[in-house]
Amino acid sequence: MDETIFPPTYKGRQYELRALGLREFARVRGDEALDPFALAHFAKLMVINFDEISGLSEETRAHLLGEGANAWSGGTASRPLPNGWRLVILNPKHGASRNNATLMEEVCHVFLGHKANRLHIVAEDRNGKTVSRDYNEEDEEAAYAVGAAALVPYAALSRFVIRGLTSREIAQHFNVSRDLVEYRIKVSRLWPEYKKRHPEEVQREMERKAALSQYRRNEGMRDEG
Repeated sequence: MDETIFPPTYKGRQYELRALGLREFARVRGDEALDPFALAHFAKLMVINFDEISGLSEETRAHLLGEGANAWSGGTASRPLPNGWRLVILNPKHGASRNNATLMEEVCHVFLGHKANRLHIVAEDRNGKTVSRDYNEEDEEAAYAVGAAALVPYAALSRFVIRGLTSREIAQHFNVSRDLVEYRIKVSRLWPEYKKRHPEEVQREMERKAALSQYRRNEGMRDEG
């Protein structure tokens, strides 16, 4: 396989191959940004506005958009509509970049043929990584990895890293979050090259994440108390 197009690991190459297939299907070339909403149409996923949901109590609605807003990213109904489409809800409190990643994961579950048994909720784990709660671990990993690779392809990512672009600049280019870009850099084995070019930025980010992790632990201890 062409090492300029595919990452060095076996699993990474398998995910990249599927991701490139999705990008080709969407007619997105090179370093162009992929729009997951365009692919959602072909996956028969209908994204609806949170305000269109009926049957939620005011208390539940307030929690989902307030204190609990960071505990969920989106949800997909496992049962299709009569026309075969499935409804998808994205967290309106999250920015467009995070919603792009969430929807892309949902699209990948469809294109990869994954099946869920009930309402599929996408949330975040302790590391801030988006995870799906109603698929087996292998399916979760594949959908997230393929989706991330489709949004941030290896060939373009590698060029951008070598050119010295920051994760923030790359994220802006692909309309995704900085965390997603850094995930792609790391799993693609480009992190040593990136750290060499941006040592101060990497150190600041490590300190920020450590402080955030400590804050979450303190909040957890407070809740338990």
